[in-house]
Amino acid sequence: MKATALAIKDVLLIEPTVYGDERGFFFESFNQARFESALGGPVNFVQDNHSRSAKSVLRGLHYQIEKPQGKLVRVVRGAVYDVAVDIRKSSATFGMWVGAELSEQNQKQLWVPAGFAHGFVVLSESADFLYKTSEYYSPAHERCIVWNDPSIGIVWPDIGGEPVLSAKDQQGLLLSQAPVFD
Repeated sequence: MKATALAIKDVLLIEPTVYGDERGFFFESFNQARFESALGGPVNFVQDNHSRSAKSVLRGLHYQIEKPQGKLVRVVRGAVYDVAVDIRKSSATFGMWVGAELSEQNQKQLWVPAGFAHGFVVLSESADFLYKTSEYYSPAHERCIVWNDPSIGIVWPDIGGEPVLSAKDQQGLLLSQAPVFD
């Protein structure tokens, strides 16, 4: 696999080595030793999640203020634009974001470390989104930053209209109002 640091060096774009021919393809979607080598340290995943979303659904920007989760995310059907926002107040990249298209065609993955808010918008008719987390889901600690906070300035791809948001995501806070990490 190839791991490339994005503009925020703690966020990694993972490209697996794919072996394919006319019959199909094979790749390791996760290898603990290789992943930890790319990160430069250990990580322990405790939960795998799978979500399916329709075109133009935007989920996020989510994080857990206590019990923060690192997330290794990928798409197995369809395509999304995936975003990570640094919300570690002591970080030189606080309030900055990075994004990448993840799809069943490119088979790329994104490592979103703990201390980041995370979200994605569906670009295809629907998308199946899989992710491993380094901490268990804790609804009591889940928080949301509004997807279009002007202070962050995420440049979302054109989806031909407004994104479809959950009631929870419609209530997202501005970064300036949200609890963040030290």
